Amino acid sequence: MTDRPSVLVPIRVLEGESVPEGVPELLADAHVVLLGYHVIPEQTATGQAQMQFEERANERLDDYASMFEEVGATVERRLVFTHDGQKTIDRTIAEHDCMAVLVPNATRSVEDVLVAVRGTVGIDRLARVVAGVFAETDVSVTLYHVAETDESDGDVETLLEGLDERLEELGVEPSAIETRVERDRDALDAIVEAADEFDAVVMGETDPSLTTFVFGMPADQVADRFLGPVLVVQREPASSATEE
Repeated sequence: MTDRPSVLVPIRVLEGESVPEGVPELLADAHVVLLGYHVIPEQTATGQAQMQFEERANERLDDYASMFEEVGATVERRLVFTHDGQKTIDRTIAEHDCMAVLVPNATRSVEDVLVAVRGTVGIDRLARVVAGVFAETDVSVTLYHVAETDESDGDVETLLEGLDERLEELGVEPSAIETRVERDRDALDAIVEAADEFDAVVMGETDPSLTTFVFGMPADQVADRFLGPVLVVQREPASSATEE
């Protein structure tokens, strides 16, 4: 079995957010880093909020952790009271070396997954996340690439064949993998439009703005663009890349 990829699942634990339907099953073969966080006003001390809300927040987080454990995922849980939710998410990604972050929208049973391939950076991590989450399932995987103007057909073929081969090495059945290429489109618009045909999306973080695209927009705008869960694969940490 492929190693379990670590996936961060951030939940605003005291603001009505919960684990949406289908998400535990989606991550049954992953190592889930479950982050329950609560954003408090600047004038409120985190210790004060913790004393007031910690017990209730922990009860909810325990319930959510059990949902993942019951379907086979391994779970690491963390509760944080913070003045800055985005910084908390970024810090947790780094501290727990999360390979991906999930935007936990509800999903039905996952049968078809769109893997948006946006460049060569992080291809191995992209493959490890896709294989780790889906190799032991019957899910069909579509490798989707919107070619840049200066990309030749040969460049695109090399990129997708490399990812295809790596997925097969990691245990994904060749018959489960398809490829799809488009040109002359805005990448994010094309991905969102294509995503309507799929149950979940996996995106590689090929530039610093991608996490901002997912988490920096109001939740209702993200939901308007794609209603299903999105796995954002994180780039290799700078220190690790330097050592290698």
